Amino acid sequence: MEPDDSIMEHRNEDRPAPYICTECGKCFAQKSSLNQHRKKHGENDETHCHVAVSEKRPKCTECGKYICSKSELVVHRRTHSGERPFKCSVCGKRFTRSGNLTTHKIIHLPEKPYKCDICNRTYTQKCSVDRHMAVHRGERPFKCGLCDKTFRFSAGLHNHTTVHTGEKPYKCSQCEKSFGDLSSLRRHKACVHSDRRPYRCSHCGKQFKTQDKLKKHVRIHTGEMRYSCKHCAQRFARSDQLKAHLLKSHDEGTWYRCNICLKKFHCSGHLREHLLRHKDSKPYVCGECPRRFYTASELKSHLKFHSDVKPFWCGSCGNSFSDKTFVVNHFKKCSEKLGFDFQSLCDKVRHSST
Repeated sequence: MEPDDSIMEHRNEDRPAPYICTECGKCFAQKSSLNQHRKKHGENDETHCHVAVSEKRPKCTECGKYICSKSELVVHRRTHSGERPFKCSVCGKRFTRSGNLTTHKIIHLPEKPYKCDICNRTYTQKCSVDRHMAVHRGERPFKCGLCDKTFRFSAGLHNHTTVHTGEKPYKCSQCEKSFGDLSSLRRHKACVHSDRRPYRCSHCGKQFKTQDKLKKHVRIHTGEMRYSCKHCAQRFARSDQLKAHLLKSHDEGTWYRCNICLKKFHCSGHLREHLLRHKDSKPYVCGECPRRFYTASELKSHLKFHSDVKPFWCGSCGNSFSDKTFVVNHFKKCSEKLGFDFQSLCDKVRHSST
């Protein structure tokens, strides 16, 4: 699911700038951007201008980074504290900057006078329609100079550069995990360390931690298959499903291969999770017991053992379970004992929320 085009260009405003040029004092969010800027000064030695120490710049006492100004330091400290003092009165979403709140409020305006002639999607600003049209034209003008990967937005290219530099300056204050960009850190905190599920499905009532997950879930109810293969007639509900299909069926795209065991993945995130197993790194810690896990999904599954909530139940005997896998395995055995055919009774497995 693509982010709202109307606020894409404002995301960088909420980003701290810990990398400082020693020549002119200009600040940057990532080391790669600093190195690119340094070429204007005629400098080629990357070590000469790395995260500069400047007596004129305030320093964050939490992470040791030098920030451009005192006002920026106040905003930067909110990335450590999690404070987001500016709240939208319409949807409750919170922001670290008042300017970002003002920009966000545009999406709640009752009128969206600018309309896409192809898909009828409407926008509050004409520039948003112009950016959106690039989606229909298939334009990806922002190209990585190291791997030739292309992006529709400059922010996508900016975040991608950390794949090559290995820079992960944004560290989670609740676990050992670090990230290359601030949006990934926020997503991690919302999905792993928060129990808030503010986004509710209007079809079934299921709640989600992020709006993106809700939008993907709704397609189950609507049957929307917005991603189509250009080589065959297959369609998919999610872009990652299409990407996997192109790789496996049409040999189009780039596999992500582990340099240790040569196992390959269609998603870079799956490769990163796989590499944690080689390093024996378990950054996800259970808050109820000493156990640690490689991935957020493993921790999430484990936390069900500490919960009294058992939303899945067997339609034959009424026993309840904390995990869907448990009730399916139980139901196989239960149906055999009762002399029923498992396949014909699969519709008896029900989620208690439906």
